[in-house]
Parts: sequence; C-alpha cells; structure tokens
Amino acid sequence: MIRRRFKYFMPERNEFSTTGEETLLSVSEYYGVKPRSEAFDADAAEGRAASLEGYRKVKAGDFVMNYMLAWKGAYGVSDHDGIVSPAYAVYKIDPKYADRRFIHHRLRSEHMRSVFRARSKGIIESRLRLYPDAFLSMELELPDLETQKAIADFLDRETARIDQLIEKKQRLVGLLRERSLSAIEKAVTADASLSKLGHHVKILPGYAFASAAFSSNDEDIRLLRGANVSPGKIRWDDVVYWPRDAVGGLDRFQLDTGDIVMGMDRPWISGGIRVAEITESDLPALLLQRVCKIIPLKTLSKEFLKLLLSSKKFLGYFEPELTGVSVPHISGDQIAGFRFACLPVSQQDKRARACQKVLKSNDAIIERAQQSMSRLQEFRSALITAAVTGQIDVATWGKQGQTDRHLDQIEEAMRV
Repeated sequence: MIRRRFKYFMPERNEFSTTGEETLLSVSEYYGVKPRSEAFDADAAEGRAASLEGYRKVKAGDFVMNYMLAWKGAYGVSDHDGIVSPAYAVYKIDPKYADRRFIHHRLRSEHMRSVFRARSKGIIESRLRLYPDAFLSMELELPDLETQKAIADFLDRETARIDQLIEKKQRLVGLLRERSLSAIEKAVTADASLSKLGHHVKILPGYAFASAAFSSNDEDIRLLRGANVSPGKIRWDDVVYWPRDAVGGLDRFQLDTGDIVMGMDRPWISGGIRVAEITESDLPALLLQRVCKIIPLKTLSKEFLKLLLSSKKFLGYFEPELTGVSVPHISGDQIAGFRFACLPVSQQDKRARACQKVLKSNDAIIERAQQSMSRLQEFRSALITAAVTGQIDVATWGKQGQTDRHLDQIEEAMRV
C-alpha cells in the first residue's frame, strides 16, 4: 500500500465549454454520474441554465464531485464525456497510479463518505462543503495497479449481480403499484352523475406559522409540512416544531387521528399523489401552510375519498391545473373543483372495502420487496467497503461462495 495525496494522482481538470453543446451530466449520491437525460426527472427539471457555455468539461474516466453535496456522496467516476455545472469539481485520474473503476468503488464506499463528511466545512450538515483544496490535500492508500484492477473486476461482477436482483424487485414493485392504481380506478369509476368534490368536503389549508419562530426542541409540537406528506404515509425524516406555549388560538389546525391531508406544493411525485391519513403515531402535530386537511361530509365516505384523491382521474384533473413556475402548486379551490362519479355512500363503502383488500395484499408484498432491496443495498455497500479496504481477499471470495450464500440468505429471509 502507498499513501498518496489526491493532488498527485487526481489533479483538477480546469477546462470549460465554449459552446455549451456537450452532453450535460448529472451527479447524485444514488447513481454517481450519468447523462442528465437518463438521470433527471420532472421533479428536478427547474433551474437549468438557459446557456451552458462556461460549464466544466468532463472526460470519460474523470472523477466528478458536487462539493456542496459531497457529504451525501454526490460524486463518482464518469463513463461519459460531457459538461457539469461550474459549481462542481472535476478531477483527472492518472492511470499510472490508479484504476478508474477502483477509484469509483473506493471513494463511493461508506468509509470514504464518512471521511469526506468529516473534512467538509460548514455550520450545519446541509451547508457542508468539500472544496477542491481540502479534497486535494487528503491522502488515500492505494494498492498496486494489479490489485486495484482485481478488486475492480470483482466488484463490477458482484455488484452487477446484486443490482440485477434489486432491479427485479423494483420491477415487481412497479407492477404491483400499477395493479393497485387499476383497482382504484375500477372502484371510483361508475355510470353516475358527476359532482364537484367541493360539495362533499371541507378543505382547510394550513396556518402560516412564522419560520423565524420554528423550534428544534422535540418536546414541542411537530409541524406537518409538505415535505412530510408522502403518497400513503406521513414521514418525519425532517422535522420542525412549534413552541407549546404559542399554540393558543390555533386549535383548528391541530390534527387528529384519521385526518386526510394533502401536500399542495408539488402534489405529485414519482411514488404517486401526496395524500395520506394521520395516525396516532403522527400526533401531536399542527397543520402548516401548503398542506391542507380534506374533511368528508355526510355524502362522502372517508375511505372512498382516499381512493378518489389517489386515483389517476384526480391526477389527470389537477396536472393541467398546477400553478407556479418553480414549484407546481394546487389550491384548495382547484381541489374542490374536481368532478367525480357520485354514488350513494353505501355503494362507496362497498367499493372501498373491495378495493382495500387488493391494496392491502399488494402493499404487504411491496413492503417485503422494499425490505429485501434495503438488505441487498446494505450488503452491496458492505461488500464494496470490505473489498476496497482489504478486509476480504477477492481472489478467494468467489471460490468460497460467500456472495452466493449471502444473497441466498437475503432472498430466503425476504422471500417475495
């Protein structure tokens, strides 16, 4: 092993586009470096510069880093020529010292991600930066080139097998979600007169709590923001609070078990429409602006309302209705304007019960598939770290059948 500073074998590439016509590349903690057309989706499409002249050039084999998101792992070796934002850093890998595939695996290992996070500068985690001078001054242990290539060959082969299993699970999840949507469409489609949703619900938009008064004390009351509303569930990954002593007069914005809420900013994401039901574990919580509570009246079953709000019909209605340039937004009036086939409540309940049986079955399989994917991803990450740090002998690992055994164990434990 030889320890070398990055600046000696991965100097910066300071070349810039004069036309902006090269392939625009995207860098993510999830997939590394890809052409933007492959990696990007509509959720992230805003903000692209009108002209790409002056963007940094990237050559196939270069290491590209978004130094504002290095702490999250937004970097990797590019397989493509192209350009990236001037806010990114591009480093040339000297083939005399380092194999590009080894560098990709080594630097994207959990160990190096933690090292980069520790060397980044910033007051809070979301503001951490790993600037080129800090990166280039760091050292990396490098085995000889032959060993690097052997490790890279091993990881290319084994991670490809794991990725195939993950892709299989992803296809299953996609198929089950389509089946669930079909079941919902069948439930909400009827030969009946159309009626506006606003005649059957009350819509309460959240309160404009002043962000300057937000609290980080977990003994205060959580504020339900749009970021917390996912399709079918509430997520508290990112939480802000409101002081308990400042809740007076805000009773109507207190949420209760069973409340139906909808994120009004970017209301549709790849997983579906951001509608969820509040559970006991979500309480206490207060309703923040840009999220609304939708309260069914006597003419509308709550379970049928959830199906309506999750349906392709509702999505097809509000997609053209979205307002806002940078962040698509739907208003309470627009939600109320949705027209649906209005059935008697008894029929609504009957259809909802039948549909929920299908959804419950599909959701159980999806949950097991997602657990399996999580385990596979954890194993993939651990395998990479073990290989690039010399914890396993890649020359004998395959012969001893460890990969097959681990994958079989995961598949058996999480059989779908």
